[in-house]
Amino acid sequence: MMGNVEFAEELERVLPSDIPHRETLIEKAARHLELIVAANEYMNLTRILSPRDAAIKHVYDSVAPWRAFRNARRVLDAGTGAGFPGVPLSVVLPETQFLLAESIGKKARFVEGAVESLHLPNVHVIVDRAERVAEARHVDVITARAVAPLDRLLDLFGKALKRGARLVLYKGPDVEAELLEARKRPVRAEIISRYELPDGSGARTLLEIQSVTARARTA
Repeated sequence: MMGNVEFAEELERVLPSDIPHRETLIEKAARHLELIVAANEYMNLTRILSPRDAAIKHVYDSVAPWRAFRNARRVLDAGTGAGFPGVPLSVVLPETQFLLAESIGKKARFVEGAVESLHLPNVHVIVDRAERVAEARHVDVITARAVAPLDRLLDLFGKALKRGARLVLYKGPDVEAELLEARKRPVRAEIISRYELPDGSGARTLLEIQSVTARARTA
């Protein structure tokens, strides 16, 4: 089984030098990946297990756009799965509260154990559907990595958007069709960041969605 040292070495190689709390992130992310590999022997958390691929596609991808979250007080990670992007982001942004929603109980229990093992006081795991969490609790930002088409996410989180939350979504390179559909709704949808993953592992587009009616009320 891959060890903590291998993960830490790859994280040291791939993570940008300007990431806040970089050394702590390397330490905790390596431990997180080690826990995922161990749990993956009895549950399906991820198919990405090699140290290099996991460092890039799980951790680098999660934290590369950290600046989009730095002014948020509370972030909801919708469908966190094994803990991405919420767990790495919570290390980079320790002053921000992160709610990690996962409706599959065994996955949520894994993440709860990982959060406890990693000593992340700014993280709370909730076993529930993210849209219910967003309706029940005030959040500034709702984020998700490729969990559903944009139209579907707008349906799920429409109420939260109207209350002033914004969606910050990790998407692939081809987002134009989804953006066109989104712009038929009373929302402002824009690309706020594009970045390439190392090793030619793909391109990522970060979308930000805000309700036009919520912006009008707060203007």
